[in-house]
Amino acid sequence: MKKFWNTLVALMISAVAVTGLAHAADEAPDQLIKRLSQEILDTAKNDKDIQAGNQKKIYDMVEGKILPFIDFQRMTSLAAGKSWREATPEQQKQLTTEFRTLLIFTYSGAMSQIKDQRVEFKPFRAAADDTDVEVKTSVVQSRGEPIQLNYRLQKSATGWKIYDINVLGAWLVETYKGSFSAEISKSGIDGLIKTLSDKNKKLAAASAKGGK
Repeated sequence: MKKFWNTLVALMISAVAVTGLAHAADEAPDQLIKRLSQEILDTAKNDKDIQAGNQKKIYDMVEGKILPFIDFQRMTSLAAGKSWREATPEQQKQLTTEFRTLLIFTYSGAMSQIKDQRVEFKPFRAAADDTDVEVKTSVVQSRGEPIQLNYRLQKSATGWKIYDINVLGAWLVETYKGSFSAEISKSGIDGLIKTLSDKNKKLAAASAKGGK
């Protein structure tokens, strides 16, 4: 189940990592997710390096394109909870950077597992003036039941940005919130930053080795 979770979250994270220049600020949130989901599926299925699990190539693609489409600061602030408001601006910056890096490292490698999936979209309901919406989809495979994959997006001056993802009924932010809270209680914000940094160093070493 963990591997399948990684695959689905990889699909989400990587879906926003393609065709950044084609993004339009006035693109509707459901249309944005539809376009990007299809593009990443096509890319993953047709790229031999990705299918072979070349993590460096996948990471470079995600790192180079992802920032305009995901609000990592809001995602991090939600995961950190009330401790976010108690952190200094520098601590907030460091925590956001380390959390962003962890998510990219952790899930980008799972893109090689994308094979025969397709995405179906549920009816999108939102008022014209809504600035915070949810786009509901399901991932369909040749075997097994469809898997729920939903996105929360917030409208910014440059367009819609994803700040949370729901897989199998569990929101990504909530998944990390518990471990963040436990680490902060034990060693404070700086301790959490160090823990994430140490994990990222190990993942970076593994990614460099896999990319050779």
